[in-house]
Amino acid sequence: MRSLIQSKPAKFIYLMLISGMMLWFWHALPRPLFTDPSSTLLESRDGRLLSAIIAEDMQWRFPEQKQVPQKFSICIQEFEDRYFKYHLGVNPLAIGRALYQNIRAGKRVSGASTISMQTIRLSRKGKPRTIGQKIIESLLAIRLEMEYSKEEILALYSSHAPFGGNVVGLDAAAWRYYGRPANDLSWSEAATLAVLPNAPSLIFPGRNKDKLRQKRNRLLKRLLSEKYIDSTTYDLSCLEPLPDKPHNIPQNAMHLLNRCLKNGQKGKRIQSTVDYHMQKQINKLAQHHHKRLSNNGIQNISALIINNSTNEVAAYIGNVADQNEEYGGMVDIITSPRSTGSILKPFLYAGMIDEGKLLPNALVSDVPAIYGNYRPLNYNHQYTGALPASQALSRSLNVPAVHMLSKYGVPRFHQKLRNLGLSTLRFRPDHYGLSLILGGAEATLWDLTNAYSLLAKTLLYTNKDSADLQSVFHQARYNKNEKTGSLIHSTLPYEASSVWWTLEAIQSTNRPSAQAGWKSFYSSPVVAWKTGTSHGNRDAWAIGITPEYTIGIWAGNADGEGRTNLTGIKAAAPFLFHIFDILKPVNWFEIPLGHMQKIEVCERSGFKASPLCPETKHIMVNSRAHRSKACPFHKIIHLDKTKQFRVTTACEEPKDIVTKKWFVLPTLMEKYYKSRNPFYKVLPPFKEGCQKQNTNVLDIIYPENHAEIMLPRDMNKEKKQVIFKAAHRNEEVELFWFIDHYFITKTKHFHEVSVGPEVGNHTLTITDEYGNSISRKFVIK
Repeated sequence: MRSLIQSKPAKFIYLMLISGMMLWFWHALPRPLFTDPSSTLLESRDGRLLSAIIAEDMQWRFPEQKQVPQKFSICIQEFEDRYFKYHLGVNPLAIGRALYQNIRAGKRVSGASTISMQTIRLSRKGKPRTIGQKIIESLLAIRLEMEYSKEEILALYSSHAPFGGNVVGLDAAAWRYYGRPANDLSWSEAATLAVLPNAPSLIFPGRNKDKLRQKRNRLLKRLLSEKYIDSTTYDLSCLEPLPDKPHNIPQNAMHLLNRCLKNGQKGKRIQSTVDYHMQKQINKLAQHHHKRLSNNGIQNISALIINNSTNEVAAYIGNVADQNEEYGGMVDIITSPRSTGSILKPFLYAGMIDEGKLLPNALVSDVPAIYGNYRPLNYNHQYTGALPASQALSRSLNVPAVHMLSKYGVPRFHQKLRNLGLSTLRFRPDHYGLSLILGGAEATLWDLTNAYSLLAKTLLYTNKDSADLQSVFHQARYNKNEKTGSLIHSTLPYEASSVWWTLEAIQSTNRPSAQAGWKSFYSSPVVAWKTGTSHGNRDAWAIGITPEYTIGIWAGNADGEGRTNLTGIKAAAPFLFHIFDILKPVNWFEIPLGHMQKIEVCERSGFKASPLCPETKHIMVNSRAHRSKACPFHKIIHLDKTKQFRVTTACEEPKDIVTKKWFVLPTLMEKYYKSRNPFYKVLPPFKEGCQKQNTNVLDIIYPENHAEIMLPRDMNKEKKQVIFKAAHRNEEVELFWFIDHYFITKTKHFHEVSVGPEVGNHTLTITDEYGNSISRKFVIK
């Protein structure tokens, strides 16, 4: 035999065999050791569990941890492998003891598996428990010890050991049986879990309690004898109850977890930016307000809170609804496009100020008007004639907003909104038209809250260096491992001064009834906020800004069903201010004086002062304010000595004429304005004989009085329009056109207007700037 081995072929075969065994030994350990699917976990910014989704194989198996809590580490080693720290994967003493006990008993009564061997067995699922497999496990355990540290092996075992039912791993077991993380387990709880992997099918919480208690207490006795615990801890630990019914895994941010899943983070432990305590607190508030709203048939509510200084999501309540699936409780409202209502108005106001097209308190028109076939109405169906733009915004009046958009331009505003990050504007500007400002488009709570947060960040970061400024251009991040959120735009959409005036305007918005008189309390937070209500009362919005936080609220029904009380002020705003009352913001934005310049404005009109403005003041605005229009309302009028009549040199001696500056609004604006402003003075009448009211100065060429007009249709069956014509003796005079008291347009020099009235009876009225007017009745058939 020796000669055979010593022969060259035999030596070669022998070396090949040894080499093959060594090669097998080195590569036999799988990488990774475990390939089982894991549950997906969402944690708060400080590592606390917010939500989890069960693994694909329907096991609660949390992703592997790198460290094992000290109490469980001691318990599992004392129970399973007391010499774990000293052996190399196989314990010869344990093998000898097991052989002796099993031979003596005539059956298998003891095992010799180390924690390393058990880790290998867990990774080789389905293998029979034979002597051959035991040898393979022993060899692989030795190889495991060569590859991993003791702490890593213990962590692998703890992460994949069975704990009864569909619970795998220490972390999942701690939450399912005790409702808290493994690091917070008591000695009794750690000991209970340490004995479970030994016989998970036999000893299961809720059954076989006596056997479970005996095993736990024996382990606690050993801990006492080894001086890991004292006698008091031992006595108290033995008295602790055993786990009964499994606890539900926390689901405090389920919709955010689902959003992370869609981004390819399945089976991972995701650390979010969410504040744990704030998330739980806002969840409770959401449940409270949902209960209030559901009594009125409003079934869904959501909230998003962004920390402006860190540009991170602090709380994410995707949807609160009853468990009944018909209410769409699983829909993440934060990412769902909904009709915007009036929530976009501050961006128009800021844009017009930013480009010098509007001064903060300039008067804007609030009179009945028709734009083509579009007729906007204020929520109360009333008109003020004219009011400061800031008040029109704070009162969320629709007619002034549409008027302002018509001046600013829909394409320009459309592009501005896209630059703010509104990703749902998928159509061309002409698709939305002027309705863009009143809910004609859809947006998500995510995009809108980020857009409002951009306003806050513009003021917070204006004086910071370029590196700090980069965070302004990104949406908030919700994954702590991401450096930034999605890029919005490469430049600031507004100057800081324009943003400051916008927030000042919406800061004065009347709060919900529960917040009435808030200014009387020193502790009440200062909040710039805006509501929105979509057509048909289907969506209620409320978004608020402080230097610390931007909070977005949506309330409604996921299926789009409208409700009478489903308005921003009634459904969403109470939740918004309830949150602010808890967060207690204390600061307000500093005025960005370094980005402002002084301009003189008319005290009465808010426009840039003209030489005719009798009273002026100075305000701080951006550098483009000089482009704005000078006050058009103050005019020079000539009065007689009594100052009761207007006169001209044709009827009054020049020396007797008194010249006076007078605030004069256009006829239709004046009609509504004077009823709400008792100090407004209409122009005095002309002195008799000075100007004869000439009814022939203005005439309607078409239509004739009581005309019956048939509107033909084109090839697409669209109704064509009819052209109305008028004439005035003075070609320089402006004519104001109305149909049924709704302003249509104004003309100068060329007095023709194309209109398309609805079928029925109508009245056309044309007025010139001197108060002369003429009317015609007509019928569209």
